Amino acid sequence: MTIVITAFERSPDGGKGLARDTRVRWALEEVGQPYEVRLVSFGAMKEPAHLALHPFGQIPTYEERDLGLFETGAIVFHIAERHTGLLPDDANARACAITWMFAALNTVEPPILELVTARIFESDKSWSAQRMPLVEDRVRNRLGQLSRRLGDAEWLDGAFSAGDLMMVSVLLRLRASGLLDEYPNLSAYVARGEARPAYKRAYDAQLAVNKPTAG
Repeated sequence: MTIVITAFERSPDGGKGLARDTRVRWALEEVGQPYEVRLVSFGAMKEPAHLALHPFGQIPTYEERDLGLFETGAIVFHIAERHTGLLPDDANARACAITWMFAALNTVEPPILELVTARIFESDKSWSAQRMPLVEDRVRNRLGQLSRRLGDAEWLDGAFSAGDLMMVSVLLRLRASGLLDEYPNLSAYVARGEARPAYKRAYDAQLAVNKPTAG
């Protein structure tokens, strides 16, 4: 049975790779697994059929035979465990790659999402100008720590892994802010992720869905 994932019918970012289905697409492309995409509208995400797959009414979801998953990290982890290419064979190296997956989602992404929220939804508030430097500094703190850990290495812990896939995906959210440019090694790290053929295929697939139709 072909893997089926869900994605936005019209992504808020216009198909620029920031919607979380891109992470799942990327993982499937890395391991060479074919998949189908079922597009859902914002309205459909709140309907019973979709809520049966994702109780919080979000995307993506993952279906394969009698298995249904939600939460991007869990989906990518499942893909990485089932197929070669995203987790090392060595048990210790494998554990380290999984650790970086958790770090990307639980430690690095939260302050980045806080910044995104502040810029998009709170910029018109009277207290926004006073709060923004605090939010940006929390992001810089995490980026500084990650930058020092990465150093001049190509990837976080040896060969490219699911940990790098998740970390690059998280860091991509900072592009518009300019904060990533303050850390050249992290900018180069993200660029290496984007240069991977599997990422390009995932990005192009999402962008194609969101291109305006003529007429």
